[in-house]
Amino acid sequence: MFDSIDRQIIVILQQNARTTNADIARQLGMAPSAILERIRKLENRGVIQGYEARLSPKAVGLGLLAFVFIRSDERAGADDTGLRLAEVPEVQEVHHVAGEDCYLAKVRARDPEDLARILRERFGAIPQVRSTRSTIALGTLKESARLAVGQPDEPQVRAAEAGDAA
Repeated sequence: MFDSIDRQIIVILQQNARTTNADIARQLGMAPSAILERIRKLENRGVIQGYEARLSPKAVGLGLLAFVFIRSDERAGADDTGLRLAEVPEVQEVHHVAGEDCYLAKVRARDPEDLARILRERFGAIPQVRSTRSTIALGTLKESARLAVGQPDEPQVRAAEAGDAA
C-alpha cells in the first residue's frame, strides 16, 4: 500500500492540494526531489487521482442538494444506466447500491424547479430509468472528499504495514 511518509504526504495534500513540494519536504525533513518522486508514484498507482478546486455550491447558484435513488430496468451486472447518470452535469456522484434501488446519485440544482427539470429532462431521457425517489437536504453539517488514511499507531495501519513487509 504505502508507508508512513506517503501517508503524511497524503494528509498534507488532502488539507491543501496547493502545498508545494518544497513545503512538504520542509515539513517532513526531506529533499523536494524525493517528495516529487513519491507524489508521482502515488499518482501513477492511482492513490492520488487528481486535484480540483472545491467551490461553494451556494456561491455558484446551486444551493439545492438532493440525493436521488434510481431504479432501472437494466439486466443484473450492467452499468449502462449508471454511466449515463454520471454524464449528467448536475450529478456529482453516482453509486451502484444494493436493495430495492439500483443507483444513488448526489445532485446539485438551483432550486426545486430546477431539480424537477433535471429529473424530467435528463434522468427521464435515459430509457432504462424506471423511477426516481428524491430526498432534499435541508442543511449540510459535513461534506468532504478527504479519506481517513489513519495514523501509524492505529492497529489497522500497523497490520497493513506488517503485510507489506511480509
